[in-house]
Amino acid sequence: MLALGVLAQTSSATFVHGTPFLLPALTDRGDSLAAAGALVALPTVGLVCTLIAWGYVVDRIGERIVLVAGTTLMFAAGLGAALVEDPIAFGVLLFLGGVGAASSNGASGRVIVGWFPPDRRGLAMGIRQTAQPLGVGLAALTIPWVADGYGIAAALLVPALLAGAGAIGCLTGIVDPPRPPAKAADRTNPYRGDSTLWRIHAVSILLVFPQATLWTFGLMWLHRDLGWSLAAAGALMTVTQLLGAAGRIGAGAWSDRVGNRLGPLRQVAVAAVLAMAALAVAAGTGWGWIAVPLMVAASVISVSDNGLAFTAVAEIAGPFWSGRGLGIQNTGQNLVLAAIPPAFGALITVSGYPTAFAFASVMAMAAVPLVPRGTGR
Repeated sequence: MLALGVLAQTSSATFVHGTPFLLPALTDRGDSLAAAGALVALPTVGLVCTLIAWGYVVDRIGERIVLVAGTTLMFAAGLGAALVEDPIAFGVLLFLGGVGAASSNGASGRVIVGWFPPDRRGLAMGIRQTAQPLGVGLAALTIPWVADGYGIAAALLVPALLAGAGAIGCLTGIVDPPRPPAKAADRTNPYRGDSTLWRIHAVSILLVFPQATLWTFGLMWLHRDLGWSLAAAGALMTVTQLLGAAGRIGAGAWSDRVGNRLGPLRQVAVAAVLAMAALAVAAGTGWGWIAVPLMVAASVISVSDNGLAFTAVAEIAGPFWSGRGLGIQNTGQNLVLAAIPPAFGALITVSGYPTAFAFASVMAMAAVPLVPRGTGR
């Protein structure tokens, strides 16, 4: 169940977060950075529009059907986008791919929460959360190279084929976890009369700014400002994502050991603030020799919070609300992910990369006092 959950979520991450790696190819063909940013944000827009709806379906009918349907839609949309030439159809298919990608966010998390006990759940969810940096790393390693050598359409076959593999795996191997007998208390809306879940959502939204800024523009910064080749920049971005995956596993194991999700979440938030602020200073002063290691450190730290918050939301919301809770969690995060490519593309055009890094640090700082007190279980 864990391996298939990781596969489904990796295909989703490759489709949604891999499209920003088309930015060099899109700008080379004449698109402005802001316009290209808007285009590559379309999968995220599709994902954001349907996360809660997918979560509702998961709560009602279970995980397996949702995972199979979503990965199949991703495969079909990616294949279609690689074949069409009409720009409107291209954009619509990117949007539909994002719709399919939304299915795995809540469903794969629910599979793992349902099959693992609380004292192993943080580690298991940390492993599941490695899917996002693994997907981004795979995209960084392949999509710029394929787009540069074979064109944008060919590059889209990378996420499409991975989604096809995910669909086959989920169809043949996923088993819905058992649910406890329904009680009236279990079906009570956990958002009423308690701000804990809303605060966790807000923290996660604010902590998206550092990770999304580095995911979207890290490769461009290395290539355009520091003069790295696309191959070298893509390789480094892949390394940062692999290290980020290890960071998520470590954070999950840490939360199991201390029996607390929210304490580690607060400490990760503080570390993200410091790392992004240091990167902004180093990039602004032209100290590339230290800015690059700081970018790697910030990339690792800024993704380590996701599994902690995700697990806390699933545990607090309970088995009859966790689908919607995880949908709300990811909707807020992905709204920021959708806004950052065009908004920060315009900001970087006017003020440069150091300003964008500094702004991301300020947003992360706002998250620190919002982390709830308690265990997050």
